[in-house]
Amino acid sequence: MAEATEHATQSGALLRMSGIVKEFPGALALAGVDLDVRAGEVHCLLGQNGAGKSTLIKVLSGVHQPDDGTIVWDGERTTLSSPAQALRRGMATIYQELDLVPELTVAENIFLGHELSTGGFSQRRETTRRTTDLMIRLGHPEIRPGRLVGGLSPAAQQVVSMARALSHDIRLLVLDEPSAVLDQEEVRNLFRVIRGLTAQGVAVVYISHRLEEIREIGDRLTVLKDGRTVATGLAVESTPTAELIRLMTGRSIEYVFPPRTGRPLGEPMLQVEDLALPGVFGDVSFTVRAGEILGLAGLVGAGRSEIIETVYGGRRAGSGTVRVAGRRLRRGSVTAAVNAGVGLCPEERKSQGLLLDEAVYRNITMASMDRFARAGFLDMAEERRRADELAEQLDVRPRRTTQAARTLSGGNQQKVLLARWLLRECRVLLLDEPTRGVDVGARTEIYALIRALADSGVAVVVVSSEVEEVLGLADRVLVVREGEVVHEAPAEELDESKVLDLVMEGRVA
Repeated sequence: MAEATEHATQSGALLRMSGIVKEFPGALALAGVDLDVRAGEVHCLLGQNGAGKSTLIKVLSGVHQPDDGTIVWDGERTTLSSPAQALRRGMATIYQELDLVPELTVAENIFLGHELSTGGFSQRRETTRRTTDLMIRLGHPEIRPGRLVGGLSPAAQQVVSMARALSHDIRLLVLDEPSAVLDQEEVRNLFRVIRGLTAQGVAVVYISHRLEEIREIGDRLTVLKDGRTVATGLAVESTPTAELIRLMTGRSIEYVFPPRTGRPLGEPMLQVEDLALPGVFGDVSFTVRAGEILGLAGLVGAGRSEIIETVYGGRRAGSGTVRVAGRRLRRGSVTAAVNAGVGLCPEERKSQGLLLDEAVYRNITMASMDRFARAGFLDMAEERRRADELAEQLDVRPRRTTQAARTLSGGNQQKVLLARWLLRECRVLLLDEPTRGVDVGARTEIYALIRALADSGVAVVVVSSEVEEVLGLADRVLVVREGEVVHEAPAEELDESKVLDLVMEGRVA
């Protein structure tokens, strides 16, 4: 380790991982990682995308086997050969990409693999009772045991995933970006549950890019960089943010937004008038000019994502009109929107935006394939050349665009989506949670790319759950509450407290 700090003693650690090495073909993912976690603490794991956090927790959960290093659990050296074995030892992991079965009910998902039965007969009543108790414990009694998981919101699905972990007798819970799909009230509830677990002696490993969350919930932390531990055992309350960023990035960096250039805006590029989706949002109107960034602020579930999905044609509006450069778009037609110059980077980039098993270059070019057609044949050399140019321009790492998109970190996957619409030369760009799951260094790069696109004349709409991000990036802000635009103002006339008053109460206190 480059910077050892406040190590837990051998006797005080519930879990100690020492010198963990994991190599994949052509890549050294972990090059000697150390981590120790004490019973009853929240131990935060920090690092940029690609630092090795995901690989480390997959080693811990038995998904991957380390090539070197030791794991000591409750004082005994151990080998975790599978996730099932890790669970039997009392270690549960909830990944950012949830592994629930949509076709099964809430109760069936929670007890999948350890079903309650007597004499070969399923104990449905007891399963229902325990599921109800778990939902009450997690603060979500409205999630009924018989509901199909596929019909639940992403936030509710995460609650089900946590209930499944708690249905086992666990001593260590690993949470990978747990707040990514939660609104502020749900995050507060999550923290209540975490504090209840740690009070019972359960250890929690908490992974998040949101430093303000780590300040609120964390006790100690470990920082990874390039597959190595650069600091461990740091006390959260006494470690400055600037120091954490320096450890993660290897350099001093200010978490800032690119300055607004003050250039005159162009003609109206996107015009939305009285757009409505019954039961979700109603009578939404706004205009975005060429060169302008419009931010949509609001809680998860307020209708922000649904508004831009409807603009894009992914949802069919019940009423209202959308125009791009004065041209009215056909309702519910993604093809019409794309042909008019509209691009969308969706909230769930892995499931909705990318073909994860396809090459990076194909994910960049897929919206512009007609440009590479030559007499009915695909000019693959030109396709690769243009994709490589954009990957270099946006600093997509690693540079090899033939590898599968799923191998990239979250920040680089987001750059691939931006590259897709750069190639398409879109006139309107819709961005839903553009920095979710993206580390602090990549965030700064993405903010600069978005501002550069606006400065080139693109009309940009940004949806974000982070008020600071909306206010720092946008020129003008719409505040959305329960499917209604309750306020509109230049970003510089708002502050975080005003926006929070509006999203919670519908007015400024």
